[in-house]
Amino acid sequence: MKTNNSFSATLHILLHLEQMDKPLTSEQMAAFIDGNPAFIRKLLAGLRENNIVCATKGHHGGWRLCRSVSDITLYDIYMALGEPALFALGNRSENPQCLVEQGVNRVMSETLADAQTLILDRFKRLTLQDIGREFISYFNDKGHDHD
Repeated sequence: MKTNNSFSATLHILLHLEQMDKPLTSEQMAAFIDGNPAFIRKLLAGLRENNIVCATKGHHGGWRLCRSVSDITLYDIYMALGEPALFALGNRSENPQCLVEQGVNRVMSETLADAQTLILDRFKRLTLQDIGREFISYFNDKGHDHD
């Protein structure tokens, strides 16, 4: 089953934006994730509507962060992306009259709802700044410079 990596791709792009002191084009950002510029623009549309990124037009135009990384939570980004599915697991519905299927679906639904609540609560506490600190610390511990 194919996983949706739009959330992690967006985090990656936003952290590169934070490191740059100039606006970046969708083509430049696509290179960071080995993706295509149309995919980048699709991701950025919801982020712009939620005042996470801003676009400027013109010769030196491009995308930049509108807010500080300390003010952007992972939850803000998740919501701006349209709440992508967190799990690839789902319920069976081939035989809705089956009591076993109903029981399994009730337990699975409750378990997935609990897990989603935990993840979203964590997203509300984590900021882009937290992620940036983590990867800088990781690379410094490994003896590498960060980009």
